[in-house]
Amino acid sequence: MLYPIMNRSRSLIDLGGVWQFQLGDETEPEDLWSGSQEMDLIAVPASYNDQKDDPAYRNHYGWAYYERTVVLPALLCGSNGQRQVLRFDAVTHVAKVYINGKLIMTHKGGFLPFEVEITDLIPEDGHLTIGVAVDNRISHSTLPIGNEGNIAFFGSDNPGIPSVEAAKLWRKKQNLPNFDFFNFAGINRPVRIYSTPASYIRDITLVPSIEGDTGVLNYEILTDGMDSDAPVTLKIIDAESNCKAEATGRKGELRIPQVHLWQPYPGTPYLYKAEVHYGEDCYTEEFGFRTVEVKGTQFLINGEPFYFKGFSKHEDSFFRGRGLDLCLDVKDINLLHWIHANSFRTSHYPYAEEIYRLCDREGIVIIDETPAVGIGAGESCDPYKTFPIREHHEQVLRDLIARDKNHPCIVMWSMGNEPDTEHFPESAYDYWHSLYEFTHSLDPQNRPVTFVCCQNNYEKDIVTRTMDVVCLNRYYGWYNLSGDLEAASYAWNLELDFWEKIGKPVMMTEYGADTLAGLHNCAPEMWSEEFQVELYKMYSKAFDGRDFFIGEQAWNFADYATLQGCMRADGNRKGIFTRDRRPKLIAHYFRDRWEHIPNFHYKNKNNS
Repeated sequence: MLYPIMNRSRSLIDLGGVWQFQLGDETEPEDLWSGSQEMDLIAVPASYNDQKDDPAYRNHYGWAYYERTVVLPALLCGSNGQRQVLRFDAVTHVAKVYINGKLIMTHKGGFLPFEVEITDLIPEDGHLTIGVAVDNRISHSTLPIGNEGNIAFFGSDNPGIPSVEAAKLWRKKQNLPNFDFFNFAGINRPVRIYSTPASYIRDITLVPSIEGDTGVLNYEILTDGMDSDAPVTLKIIDAESNCKAEATGRKGELRIPQVHLWQPYPGTPYLYKAEVHYGEDCYTEEFGFRTVEVKGTQFLINGEPFYFKGFSKHEDSFFRGRGLDLCLDVKDINLLHWIHANSFRTSHYPYAEEIYRLCDREGIVIIDETPAVGIGAGESCDPYKTFPIREHHEQVLRDLIARDKNHPCIVMWSMGNEPDTEHFPESAYDYWHSLYEFTHSLDPQNRPVTFVCCQNNYEKDIVTRTMDVVCLNRYYGWYNLSGDLEAASYAWNLELDFWEKIGKPVMMTEYGADTLAGLHNCAPEMWSEEFQVELYKMYSKAFDGRDFFIGEQAWNFADYATLQGCMRADGNRKGIFTRDRRPKLIAHYFRDRWEHIPNFHYKNKNNS
């Protein structure tokens, strides 16, 4: 799916602003929209939860309703030879979309775009009332997973309630995530109307490779519309606006001599433009020449062994919740540069397209993850046989790769985070390994595929070792062997001995400790800034001594909001930065450490 742009053939109207809003309940909305006169005001794009200081907003469970009336310019109305498309970049988690009172589409999945052509729905006077019903409920059938039966993520015991069954009756219905981040909901990303000619470019697929100093680009252009005989032309434009190659046809290969490579920061993330023309339509897609490969225990970018330095992150900020904030995105990228990081993982869902476009330009490497977090129910039942999620999971992967396939910044797909691979190892293998093969089949560039493993009995886990890269979340010294860094070091090194025998590249995708900014102790104890530093030093020592270890992504880039609980002090405090992006003591430790770790050839021994 192409990102909406404005150019000589395409118009673009941003519908962000102040909409009308009303909380609903569990009742399924009708197929005909009946607006209310008693609606509040709400900002779009942004989560609705923190825009009003009312527990009903913060803790809402069920449907909510958005409405906005716009008047489109006359040139967009009637028979003008242009298609008009209404596009939502993300609505969490289920959306029903209405135009002038009539239901026109339903979409499930809160972190990827969807769109619908509305050309024939626009009246002559241009008045358009857009209604959106949003369901924020999570369950065993959604991604991310929600707990059913009113059982919370951190513990199922309810003091004073004699049984879980009694708790189901006593507690009001609420979203209880099987994941540790707040279930922000609403129209979190932009809403836009864009136009194309009646015959238009539907999709562009770019597959770059490198032969010596020559860039090789295989491409495929998909078109739609009545003008099927119109030629498709493609030009490759370099960063200095020079045309380096051109071709005619919907599919083919182009070669660019003395090609400039896309290199991770602080290298040069050089970008080319693929300029496509078809009839009256044109579209320009940026891309970079770079290769990605796993070889032995190395992760190669452009044929050289790469070392990941960075974070897992969240889309999370004050007031906006998970809403798009371009200023914050730019700030975060600059903080990544300041701390000498080169990468992050989109934990635990695909992010807004704007951040990928920034990372293409700024040279930040991304592990792109689906919202398949929390697939597990302990020993009570086999989630792979009882949770109705497989079809939805496959669709999310299709949509994710269709959206993000051309970004040079993306070097690996993560199918999900912390699934149960221990209690039902055979079922887990059947589910995840078949999904691993499915993911590979979707990606034209055939990037490495993984999922992220939770703290578990790694000897019983028969799935993680089959991924292209072993990605581990480990909390020795915090949740496990709490506060005892000597014992934590012993346990972590014991595990690393196990992974060394597997013969795969291994990296850390989560590790860390909650820290209250400003809490200092002479003796480093839990929750103090000094303890956070000492814990990370313990891990770093183990990383540096292992040739097969290819990267460290700390949990988390910044403090973030979670469901309230006795283990959470106003959210998760494992951030290297505070939620308002002030550095903790640990940020200066990483800034010094990562300045002295190069992107390439950090581990001297050649394991290929």
